[in-house]
Amino acid sequence: MAERSLKTAGVRYPRLRLSLKLFAAVITGGLVWLGAPEVLQRLDFFRIRRVEIAGLQYLAPAKVIAALELDSEATVFADLTAAGRHLRALPGVISADVRRRLPGTLEIVVVEAVPVALALRGSRMALLDSSGTVLPFDPAASAPDLPVAASADGKVARVLARIQQHDPALFARIRTAWRVKDDVLLDVDGRRFWFGPAVTAEDIRAVMAVAQDLARQGRTYQELDGRYPGQVIVRAGV
Repeated sequence: MAERSLKTAGVRYPRLRLSLKLFAAVITGGLVWLGAPEVLQRLDFFRIRRVEIAGLQYLAPAKVIAALELDSEATVFADLTAAGRHLRALPGVISADVRRRLPGTLEIVVVEAVPVALALRGSRMALLDSSGTVLPFDPAASAPDLPVAASADGKVARVLARIQQHDPALFARIRTAWRVKDDVLLDVDGRRFWFGPAVTAEDIRAVMAVAQDLARQGRTYQELDGRYPGQVIVRAGV
């Protein structure tokens, strides 16, 4: 009987030690996260050594890192709420999420504004977003193949953004875009397409259906006018 009891005790001891270690690790983790952030911020073990950025297409990574406003000695326990707020205030950034990964990595996910046009600003070309706002992206670095707007015009930019969303194939064929009063005129492969400022997906589909029908018939035209509800006006030459 004594021998059996000794064997049983010998089996239970390692399990007990393992349970105690696991319990101690959980308690320690809770203290780390809840009880000692100021101490951890001073430990070199948690210093930020790596920054991983996802979602960048136009912004330079150095600009994103600088926008965090974290010094070279910062640890992953720095105030990431403030860092994320600074990053979201960066022109051209729609949203940004900053997360820590122990022991020393920051993970950043960025959503950038989508350029819809190029426009001349002074002596250089600039990128415009869907509201006509000039974006801080370098066109030479990203080399976007975009329509050229006559100016940084919000109505032109919104029409281009809707075409980009609803008919990417048509968007890719637009060379230039400009405003005539409240309407927008597009140069599409040397022909002119008219749209109103509140162009809809249905307007775009109607114009493209007419263009495809004319192409099947081998008929030439110079303008397609989609500004009027329920109809597309075809002009042979202007």
